[in-house]
Amino acid sequence: MRYALFVFASVAPLLALDCNQGRNNQKDRGSFCEIREQTIAATGRFNVDGGTNGGVSVKGWKRADVQLRVQVQTWAEDDSAARGMSSQIRIDSSAGQIRAQGPDQSGKTKSGWAVSFELMVPERTDLALKTMNGGISIADIHGRIEFSAVNGGVNLSRLGGDVEGKTTNGGLTVELAGDRWDGTKLDASTSNGGINLKVPERYSAHMETGTVNGSLNVDLPVTVKGDLGKKLSFDMGSGGATVRVTTTNGGVHIRKS
Repeated sequence: MRYALFVFASVAPLLALDCNQGRNNQKDRGSFCEIREQTIAATGRFNVDGGTNGGVSVKGWKRADVQLRVQVQTWAEDDSAARGMSSQIRIDSSAGQIRAQGPDQSGKTKSGWAVSFELMVPERTDLALKTMNGGISIADIHGRIEFSAVNGGVNLSRLGGDVEGKTTNGGLTVELAGDRWDGTKLDASTSNGGINLKVPERYSAHMETGTVNGSLNVDLPVTVKGDLGKKLSFDMGSGGATVRVTTTNGGVHIRKS
């Protein structure tokens, strides 16, 4: 049977490492932006910390090494001061730990810095990602993946393995691939944001979704169980591993990819 309710699900734009779009739009402050690149050894697992102001994007590829691109943005009283601040920011990429270190930002309102990370890693890689004010994007990777964002959207595309995480304030977009979930589970949630889930036509999994304050739209021919107003549980195809995507305040839209 086909089940549908009105839904509005929005997802905030995620990071794009492009210095042509400056972070600082206030004309009374100077700003500086640069992209740094390096190749590092694969470790099998990466812990990436976006810090106070920064996003994280990780994509799998078929190479054995890792490419790290870093966007460093600074803002201060003028352009010269912002450029000088950039030179004080160091990127630590040792032993699978990736983070930025720079000047103390506590109590400062007219100057500061942000560092966002983009990694290309082997397709079989474990990840632990976190951001405070920035989005998270993960694509084409199989592994044990953990993620946590406070203010930022999350985009999960063509993943497999044991995937679990959440965002507090941001939308959640999930794109499944293949004919079933290859791994243990997918468990992703947002507290304040909409959900968009794209599912291949002949996909097999046990699907669970729900919202407390929002609407549901399942544009798939499935049989559902539970409170049809707020919570859904159903098998697609022959069933299988659990794919769970939930929100507290936001709409849910599940459709064919």
